[in-house]
Amino acid sequence: MSRFWRLAMVLVVVTGTAPRPAAAASLDDLYQSQTIVTGQGEVNRETGFKACLDAVLLRVSGDQRLLAKPEMAALRAKAGEFVAGFRYHDRMEGIPVHDEQGTHDRPHDLYCRYAPPIIDRLLISLGGKSWLAERPRLAVFLSTRQGVRHFTLDADDERGELMRQSFGNAATPLAMQVVFPRAALLSRSGLDERTVADAALAVLDAAAKEAGADKALAGSIVWNDKELGWIADWRLAMAGKTYSWQVRGVSFDEAFRVAMRGTAQILSGNL
Repeated sequence: MSRFWRLAMVLVVVTGTAPRPAAAASLDDLYQSQTIVTGQGEVNRETGFKACLDAVLLRVSGDQRLLAKPEMAALRAKAGEFVAGFRYHDRMEGIPVHDEQGTHDRPHDLYCRYAPPIIDRLLISLGGKSWLAERPRLAVFLSTRQGVRHFTLDADDERGELMRQSFGNAATPLAMQVVFPRAALLSRSGLDERTVADAALAVLDAAAKEAGADKALAGSIVWNDKELGWIADWRLAMAGKTYSWQVRGVSFDEAFRVAMRGTAQILSGNL
């Protein structure tokens, strides 16, 4: 059982409407993935192919449970066979090789491209399916607390810059988009760090549309000294139900990855 399904998840019936989808990625965009490798050697490339296979299966299906299936071991062992094409990008481009460092030591982005029929067949073999529907753009409504420091994440506040970047990094591998409400919108809607975490999702969905998004993803993230990490709670309304899930004792990067993977799990219908 995957980590997501070990998290607390509660379904509550609420009134909701179908979201207006944002522009979907093209098939070429959807059926590709990337990872970071050290150099361009064959050993590291094969390791990268395994990571890229996991990433594209999650990206296309939205179902993270598939990656925990025992059949994945055999697929990862021949991950390179499924790649239609790949390329590298030197993450230190423009920085000359120095000291005893060689090009085999330099970090590279490895980009892998896949033929859709091959990935579709792999998903079917795992009991999954391709999620080709247009994906809604999400507005993130997040209250943050670390000791006496607390704020609502918005589009402008410099305190949230790293969190906004991290959320974007969590959304991109799943071919999803996130936006953040401006402070004026939050104020006009009566949403602050005390109210946003418990606000009705119907209210947040309405505010999301004002922010140029399709749906609201609501959350709270609280630093816990005992767990040496953040406790994050997330909520999303879909098809008349509210879904809630939690992760504990993690970095905020991981908290946002859990948020986006949980959201993809719900929106793709893999419940």
